[in-house]
Amino acid sequence: MSITEISVKRPTLVVVLFTILCFFGLMGYQNLTYELLPDISSPVLSVTTVYPGASPDEVENSVTKKIEDAVSTLEGLDKLQAISQEGVSSVIVQFDYGVDVDQLVQDAQRKIDAIRAQLPEDALDPGIGKFSLDEMPIMRIGATSDMDEVAFTNLFENRLQQELARIEGVAQVALVGGENREIQVNVDGDKLNYYDLSLLEVSQSINSANMDFPTGSVRNSDQDILVRLSGKIKNLDVLRKLVLTTKEGAPVYLEDVAEVHDFKKETETINRINGKNSLGILITKQSDGNTVVVAENVKKELSALEGRYKSDNLVFEVAQDTSIFTLEAADSVIHDLFIAVILVAIIMLFFLHSLRNAVIVMVAIPVSIITTFAVMNMAGFTLNLMTLLALSLVVGILVDDSIVVLENIHSHQERGKNPWESAIAVWDEMGLSVMSITLVIIVVFLPIAMVTGMISDLLFQFSLVVVASTAISLLVSFTLTPYLASRFSRLQHLDKKNILDLPIIWFESLITAIMNGYESILKWTLRNKAITVIGILQWFLHRLL
Repeated sequence: MSITEISVKRPTLVVVLFTILCFFGLMGYQNLTYELLPDISSPVLSVTTVYPGASPDEVENSVTKKIEDAVSTLEGLDKLQAISQEGVSSVIVQFDYGVDVDQLVQDAQRKIDAIRAQLPEDALDPGIGKFSLDEMPIMRIGATSDMDEVAFTNLFENRLQQELARIEGVAQVALVGGENREIQVNVDGDKLNYYDLSLLEVSQSINSANMDFPTGSVRNSDQDILVRLSGKIKNLDVLRKLVLTTKEGAPVYLEDVAEVHDFKKETETINRINGKNSLGILITKQSDGNTVVVAENVKKELSALEGRYKSDNLVFEVAQDTSIFTLEAADSVIHDLFIAVILVAIIMLFFLHSLRNAVIVMVAIPVSIITTFAVMNMAGFTLNLMTLLALSLVVGILVDDSIVVLENIHSHQERGKNPWESAIAVWDEMGLSVMSITLVIIVVFLPIAMVTGMISDLLFQFSLVVVASTAISLLVSFTLTPYLASRFSRLQHLDKKNILDLPIIWFESLITAIMNGYESILKWTLRNKAITVIGILQWFLHRLL
């Protein structure tokens, strides 16, 4: 007993099977996240170390070579490149494709931590980064207000940045631009010489006076309270009265040898939106976060912040939001899917002269697509440009099998068989042909998933979605489609008296005219083979030259 005969004679199995598949497909669709592109992670790590004030030679000898020796033992290493610049060491490590980049980051961190004591004390902790599209900002925002620029920047750095970072799905909030406060101490060299002081002594005096440190604890029978001495300099007057040394029994204050001013730090980065200076905000989502959901949550929080700081005229302007393009792409594909299903149903109506067969097609295509969502969810795929492109591509493929099956069932009905017999006979007559057509498509797209390199990250989801949906369409065409045809398909004859049949009759006459014209042309070419061959060669040479 063939699978088609089982589907026709035992329909409960088909109904339960596709009900379960559609249920998991709908659940999987709700769990799918929206992304612009699939996860593309290049196996490249960068180790950056800042060594303030060091020359390139000193950076290379003290930092770069030691980091190179540490990371050169990592597994899967392909290429190592180091750049030593003034104050900065950059080591770029490239690995073979297929390695676990996240695990390599952890291994590299352990090796660098092991040599941290060998690096100069003034060097900052090395930072390890990896290249991934997930770490690219999904939103770029400009913030403006009527507040003082320094106060506005401090407000963001100390409060608002943390509030945005607490939004679910947000991995990092980076600030671009802004104005920072800077206390400038302009030392007079002649006065330093007069009081027999050096710049190092002045710097050490300021640093030692501007610090907090623990002084012990206060204990009683119930608790132990830690005591900490707050020695931070609170204002400029305290800084100006800082005692540097004593000369002839009299204290020498900082204001005696230097001018102290409260200025803005020199601007290094400028952020503008619509021609206005603003504070730039870059939002990066977590690797497993939903771009659309994270962007919506960020916009809600921005609206709440605008209302909270309305008196300061706080305004956020979104300069870039990748979720908009992602949603537009997804909506466009879904729109195209609906149009494709309707157009296929219309074509089926014109060619098979049956509204019932058109409805069967309209059921078969969505079932195949919805079931594909379940496969995508189990495979950990996302709704991105590549998977949506695959779904758009397979709409025509999904209907091919069902059209061939329905046409064969229709031809059996025209030969006098009832719908049951026609549906059962389709496997014996068309089974191998339809299966071969589907397998050809599968063997074309399946090898794409086996390629290596960055192209694999880009096309892996695309190829598997095409393969999965095509295989599901084959199952639908020999189970669900014959079952529906055996129950609902009826042989219909066109009647010129029926106004609903007139468009189909006109279309049928048009197709007949085209077939007759083609037949006459074919007969003439067969009767005049020499003229036909000469004409084709002359046309080909004319196009070639």
